[in-house]
Order: sequence, then structure tokens, then C-alpha cells
Amino acid sequence: MTMNAVKHHNYIVRAIGGEKIKYVNEIIHGIEFNSGEINKIEASYKENKDKSVLVHFHVNDLTSIAQIKDHLENRFGEADIQFMDEITHLHLGGKLETKLKHGINNMADLAKVYTPGVAQVCMEIAHNPERAYDLTIKKNTVAVVSDGTAVLGLGDIGPAAAMPVMEGKAALFKQFADVDAFPICLDTKDTEEIIAIVKALAPSFGGINLEDISAPRCFEIEERLKKELDIPVFHDDQHGTAITVLAGFLNALKVCEKNIADVKVVLVGIGAAGIAVSKMLLSAGVKNLIGIDHHGAIFRGEPYSNESWNEYARITNPENLQGPLSTVIEGADVFVGLSGPGVLKVEDLKKMAKDPIVFAMANPAPEISPEVAAPYVRVMATGRSDYPNQLNNVLCFPGIFRGALDSGTSQITEEMKLEVAKAIASVVSDDELNENYIIPDIFNKEVVKRVSAVVAETALRTGMVKARRNKLESLTV
Repeated sequence: MTMNAVKHHNYIVRAIGGEKIKYVNEIIHGIEFNSGEINKIEASYKENKDKSVLVHFHVNDLTSIAQIKDHLENRFGEADIQFMDEITHLHLGGKLETKLKHGINNMADLAKVYTPGVAQVCMEIAHNPERAYDLTIKKNTVAVVSDGTAVLGLGDIGPAAAMPVMEGKAALFKQFADVDAFPICLDTKDTEEIIAIVKALAPSFGGINLEDISAPRCFEIEERLKKELDIPVFHDDQHGTAITVLAGFLNALKVCEKNIADVKVVLVGIGAAGIAVSKMLLSAGVKNLIGIDHHGAIFRGEPYSNESWNEYARITNPENLQGPLSTVIEGADVFVGLSGPGVLKVEDLKKMAKDPIVFAMANPAPEISPEVAAPYVRVMATGRSDYPNQLNNVLCFPGIFRGALDSGTSQITEEMKLEVAKAIASVVSDDELNENYIIPDIFNKEVVKRVSAVVAETALRTGMVKARRNKLESLTV
């Protein structure tokens, strides 16, 4: 298989002041003279603010950016030339805003939208809480909740630093499924406090998306909230990852003509995502799965201080193998990595079964570089967008909540998750399926359509909509 990664580094030069705009051609020349390539040019003007021009460009070599910066600052001065990478620019001022559905243009509008007219709506909801789904934003609203303790691969960076991720998550909800999501970062790590806060916020939302909360607290938080709330609660780091992996896994098996019940799967990284992925694969039909942490294979007979690992040992590793990855990977058909860079070696790949499948999902640096693995692997997937077969959670969570909100289900069940994985996999037709295309593009509109439909159908078929109503009644008695 071949791997072609995009290596461009994107930057923006902002020239401030009307005079500098006159010299935009000189700015372009300075960029191109120092090996930069122009992407686009934007001119902007806001009332009571200076005119400015934004020159978007990219370089293939990071040394070029210093040369460009020095060249332009020497010509125009540091005060009049601002440099920033494209990512920073896209996050300036945040990524979200609120908009009105109906304008408030006069006193009559005000009287309907706010007092006194709003009192009528308040009383309707007071007499029948279900009306909140019709008369407020609740039916289309999800809270994206984090305490900032397990953000991406960055770890415990705190709630303020987690906010850009939660904003991004909310943006994806809106972009892909037209769900109004709100980022909520909590300045507490206390399990009981987080549960209490989310329960207190729940009346305003139709669903709760838990995000970037460290294990093992995330397990208890999710389970408690699922039991104590009448709206769906979904920890995306666990279940979104598991669903996406299974979707790619099913199609990778097709490519390699392997049977799910016969394959040997080795999974590295037994955290929240690793445990969820393992359980999902077992539910789908995998029989031989071995989980590995930095000490080696998880096996029965070893008392682990982490109770979730003791449970994990009971349901995995049927041959009770012991030892490091280099030993356990012998004859494995599939490697799933949810750990860190450099974990998987070429020597390990050579020990795997014919036509090995490798899901190296550590971000931003995978367990093994796709370029290094390519000669030895039949199917390769990562969590990155610059390689084929990106296993990205955005394939599932927007559609899941779209279907959950539309159907009014009380929970995202295990059956729903399995059906969602199959639905995502089905978007890739047999004619399209190949080593470099086992998972649909995240911009494929068919993904959200099929995922939301299967969630709603499963909710109705299994009685989860009625369950929500019953649960609500019990909570309000």
C-alpha cells in the first residue's frame, strides 16, 4: 500500500494600515522569493478599525518562515506586519457565536419574545415538562462537558486550555448535523461534583457529550449520569472511538478476506478508549483479543490495582498469553494502537500474520509511521487527516446525537453503537472498498444521514423513546 502525506505548513501575514495595502505585491514577492507559495489574499475593513490585508501562504520547509518573517519585518516594520499560523488565526475570538431565529425589531417583538408574552410559555412547560422539547432550544441542544484532564494527547491541561477542543467539538456538531452544542469546561476534578453539576445543567439540554475526562473517573461519571438523567449521555472518547474503529475494522476484514471470529487482535493502550474499543470488538464477534499496557499483556492471575483491568482480563486473552508486545504480536492479524508514538516496530510487523491490518491511532504521532509500515502492512489506518483511512470520531457523534434528539431516546444503547458502526462501514460500497479506502470521508453527507436514521430506528424498535418518558415521570414524581 502507498501513503502520501500532505507536508504543507500554512501561515498568514496580516499587513495593517491602508498604506501597507498598497504594497501587497511587494509582500507577495517577499513570500515567494523566500520559497513560500501564495494560497489566497483577503482585504478587510471594519468600522473604526484599520484596513488590513491577509496574505495566506504555505511553505514546505519550516526554515523558510523565519526568512520570510525577517524579510517583511525589515521592509515594513514589526508594528505593521503580523505573522501567525493558519490554525491560530482560525481560533481568534473563538469558533462559535449565537444568532437569533427571530429578530427583535420593535416593542411588539420584545413583548412576545420576552415579558409579558414569555410567561405563557413558561407556564405551559411548568404544567407539562415535555413541552420544553417543543418550546425551548432543548430538543436540538447538546452540552459538551469536560474537566480538561485528558485532552487529546496533551493530558491534564486544565479546563481553560481544554476550551478550544470543546469549541471545536461544538462546531463539528453544528457543521455536520445541525446540532446546537455548547462547550462547558468545569474547574473541578471531583467525580461527585462533576455529576452534580451536569445533573443541575441537564434541564437546558437534550443530550450530554462527555469529553476528555480521565480514566477511571470517566467510567463512573458516565454510568451515574446515564442512570440518573432522562436524556442520552455519551462519552465520546470511549464509545465514539470504539464505533469508528469497528467501522474501519469491518471493512478492513473484507479487504483482507478475513473472518471476524478467526482473527487475532492485539490492542495497545488499556485506557478508557482501549477498554471501550475492546468491548465493542468483542460484541461484534472477535474471539481472540489481547490487551497490552506498558508492562505487557493483561492476563488472568495478575491482581491489578485498577479494577477495570481485572474485569478486562476476565473477558479477553483467551489463551492467557503473557509478555511484551514483541512476543504477543506473533501471528496477530490486527494491531490496534491507542497509546503513543514509536510503540510498534518493523520487527513486530514482520511477526504478524499474512496481510496484517494496523490501526495506529495515537495522535498526533502514530504508533508507527505509515511510510515506515507501508511495505509490511496490507491495510493501514491512523487518526490523522493527512493519510488515507482516517479513523475520526466525527464520523459518528454528530449523527448519533442527531438521531437521538430527533427520536427522543433516553439512552445511546450498546445495540445502537453496533448498528452505527455497521452503518458507517456501509457507506463505503463494495466497488469503492480498497486498502486505502476502508472508512468514508467525514464530509460524505451520507454518513450522518445513515447514522442518525439507524439510531432513531433502533430507539423506536427497542422502546427507548417510551423509556425516556417513563424515566422522566419517575424523576418528577
